[in-house]
Amino acid sequence: MSACVPTRTSDSPHTERVHPPHSPPRAPHRRFRVAGADVSASIAVFLIALPLSLGIALATGAPLQAGLVAAAVGGLVAGRLGGSPLQVSGPAAGLTVVTADLIHRYGWRTTCAITVLAGLVQLGLGCLRVARSALAVSPAIVHGMLAGIGVTIAVAQMHIVLGGSPQSAVLDNLRSLPAQLADLHPAAVAVSALTLILLLLWPRLPGRTGRLLRRVPAALVAVTGATATAVFAGLTQPRVELPSWSSHALAGLPEGPVLGLVAAVLTVTLVCSVQSLLGAVAVDKLIAARPGLTAQVSRSDLDRELLGQGATNVVSGALGGLPVAGVAVRSAANVQAGAVSRNSTMLHGVLVVVAALLMVPVLELIPLASLAALVMAVGIQMVSLHHIRTVTRHREVPVYAITTLGVVFLGVLEGVTLGIAVAVAVSMHRLARTRITHDEKEGVHHVHVRGQLTFLAVPRLSRALHHVPHGSCVVVELDGSFMDHAAYETLQDWQRTHTAQGGSVELTGRRAATGTDAGTSPGSGSEGVVPASSTVQTVAPVDGTADSPLAGCRCRPWTPWRNHQCDAPPPAAPHGGSAAEDRAGPPTDPSGAEPDGRTGAVLPQVAESAVASGPARSAVASARTEPPGRVEQAEQADTTHTTGPGERTESIGATSVAAATGSGPSGRQLVRGISAFQRNTAPLVRGELARLAREGQQPSQLFLTCADSRLVTSMITSSGPGDLFVVRNVGNLVPPPGKESGDDSVAAAIEYAVDVLKVRSITVCGHSGCGAMQALFDAEPGGVQTPLKRWLRHGLPSLERMADPGRPWARLAGRAAADAVEQLCLTNVVEQLDHLRAYASVSRSLRAGELELHGMYFHVGEAQAYLLSEAGEGRGEVFDHVGVADLSA
Repeated sequence: MSACVPTRTSDSPHTERVHPPHSPPRAPHRRFRVAGADVSASIAVFLIALPLSLGIALATGAPLQAGLVAAAVGGLVAGRLGGSPLQVSGPAAGLTVVTADLIHRYGWRTTCAITVLAGLVQLGLGCLRVARSALAVSPAIVHGMLAGIGVTIAVAQMHIVLGGSPQSAVLDNLRSLPAQLADLHPAAVAVSALTLILLLLWPRLPGRTGRLLRRVPAALVAVTGATATAVFAGLTQPRVELPSWSSHALAGLPEGPVLGLVAAVLTVTLVCSVQSLLGAVAVDKLIAARPGLTAQVSRSDLDRELLGQGATNVVSGALGGLPVAGVAVRSAANVQAGAVSRNSTMLHGVLVVVAALLMVPVLELIPLASLAALVMAVGIQMVSLHHIRTVTRHREVPVYAITTLGVVFLGVLEGVTLGIAVAVAVSMHRLARTRITHDEKEGVHHVHVRGQLTFLAVPRLSRALHHVPHGSCVVVELDGSFMDHAAYETLQDWQRTHTAQGGSVELTGRRAATGTDAGTSPGSGSEGVVPASSTVQTVAPVDGTADSPLAGCRCRPWTPWRNHQCDAPPPAAPHGGSAAEDRAGPPTDPSGAEPDGRTGAVLPQVAESAVASGPARSAVASARTEPPGRVEQAEQADTTHTTGPGERTESIGATSVAAATGSGPSGRQLVRGISAFQRNTAPLVRGELARLAREGQQPSQLFLTCADSRLVTSMITSSGPGDLFVVRNVGNLVPPPGKESGDDSVAAAIEYAVDVLKVRSITVCGHSGCGAMQALFDAEPGGVQTPLKRWLRHGLPSLERMADPGRPWARLAGRAAADAVEQLCLTNVVEQLDHLRAYASVSRSLRAGELELHGMYFHVGEAQAYLLSEAGEGRGEVFDHVGVADLSA
């Protein structure tokens, strides 16, 4: 008998349960426990949800108790069954317009029935596991829908803010607005103004006291302050009226035209589902920004989230509540308040139930004008300038504008339908828009194809190729990411005909691979055509000698900087081969390839940033996984092009041989790099740089970092041209304002960035192994004052800060500083941020809320970025990790 199994006597009065051999005993049953972080987070969410739920119910025209029912059910049901643990559900501003229209058309009881039916449809969709298909909706459509709803809410609530009553349609509200402005109610305007002032100023309270007070939600402060003022001032105006729960209206049988009810159910389903699923994705990004929370909270299960939202809407509608969806404001507050599980969401629902039952006398003191001002502010915030800039950058303004106008003037479902139609039309236009030009330079005919090459462009392509004279030298530049079969056959047939008539054809493109037709061979005078998934890329002269400016350089612009130092090519051997070939012996490949698989031509300079579609991306990915010899051999075989036996195809736009050999090794390295840029990167960025040249620079950030050559700011921040205004100096120092002359360059850059360029953030970035900090740490007083010593005197306050025992040291999350120099690097970042705050322009922008300051530390050896955050009172500043999961946020 196994020693792991306890023995039993036959006369034992009790049946003893044993666990299987070699397995741990069963864990004891644990009682239900709630973390303290969840309790505090639930209180914060409750304080935000209470006034918003009442305000949204007021905006829809529903009974005010319906907002409390929806908030409670959203917290309890969606919090328990939903697939996003930290997302908070409840009555959402995005559903206000839809619900108000339904109540106006069908009445409240039928609207509740529509909510129940929409929940059943959501349950069915969740069972079909189609939740991720909702993410296929263009963000421009979603942003346009929310903006249209926000405009509608703001216009309607404006009437209540002014002391009147809103109409049912946006146009009616706009027409009656002048008359309402002429008939103001001073009490309502005063309460609304006080609510808006508190709502705007509370998050901007300065100082340490302000930081503590800002923990109380601004919405609660605004409504509480306005209510207290109205009560003590004795203002007479409409207030919240909560009827007895015994008379609360529940769902009834739907009454109305069948098609109208079906459209209403689909509209509620669409808006609730899309908003909840997109909210779950946003919550995942917020969770990823907290490294310690990622291991405790799993990522959202979108199908389960859809099922949970469906069950919530069924319960909410049956109990006489508003439609429910995931709410971004409450979800963000839940994560930022430190919630660690779904218990915080459920506790917030319990608190709403308690408030609805025990706080009725207090809630009935709230003026309706205060709630209307709160909801109007929420509606205005839904028209996000950030979203507008995003859709403008991606050239989707027509989709956004049509969706917004459609929602405002026609309705949510009609506006979204119009937006989808416009999005499809824009996509088709982009797919069909192909520019084909033909010109001649120095006897070479260039046919340039810009855009996707589909059957729609075949007639124009054939017309351009027809104008090419027989027997001429032709370069066909394919500047696109897709070529369909019809265009492929057209180009291949023409190429075969042209080469048969004595001409030569060279295909160039911006894709990673090249190829020849299976039926041709090098030197036969004809080159094959490849589809867009393997468009060709020409290279420099293919003799492999030092005369070629790119020979021996394997740098690939816009790719990871692996082995990015370009070494000069090995000296040529007496017989014309390379020195490496002499050492290795003669080639054994009958094709004449060198032992490393190369025929002497250099590798193509590929710009991977141009790879935007699946086939080329897969080609690049597979190339990275192949052994170096195989990759080089495949690339070389595909990039060698000849116009006839023994003839060499000259590269287009290559730097002349004289330029490459007329200087020393450093000059040749410079020329090789410039030539690689001109050939491969310049065509890809020319359009963007031309736009920047026309519009001028409009950076969003000032990035102040060290002059260390290992810090590549564009690589670390994943930024491009025009994104960063970069200032680099030895030690990333910011001289305090008012110092003696000679250090005005940094101050001038700060003033120019803040006052002229209007940057929204300034980042001071230090790094590991900083030679300036090492010199500052080792410096001895006195001695000859060299320029370096005079400059490093601006780092002395950092040394004093580190030596001050009254100040806690800045530290790295998860570990202590490696040595005193690294500690000085961290302290220096914090000190330079203090210097920045002393500048008048920076201080003014900080007070206005137009600027943010960030501290950053980059560990070069670990390729790890850290961002500065405040750990808490008395604990100093902490540099937290920025991980891979944070990139999507």
